[in-house]
Amino acid sequence: MLKEVHMPKLSPKSDDYFFGEWIKKPGEAVKQGDILFEVETDKVISQVESEENGVLKEQKVATGDTTKVGDLVATIEVSDS
Repeated sequence: MLKEVHMPKLSPKSDDYFFGEWIKKPGEAVKQGDILFEVETDKVISQVESEENGVLKEQKVATGDTTKVGDLVATIEVSDS
């Protein structure tokens, strides 16, 4: 089953984020708490963790993109068990 990863709200001052670097690549296993990617907010680099155990299937945004809170940024395939 595919789970969507949406951009979380990381700053009380902004809903727009500069997408930094992907830490995990498509096809890599991820565990809950693993760092998926970094974004820049208010001149601070924030790391976003996975909320699921599974495999990163698809990255929906690229380094350098601007994203908003709630944007779909990735999908993770999780097992049904």
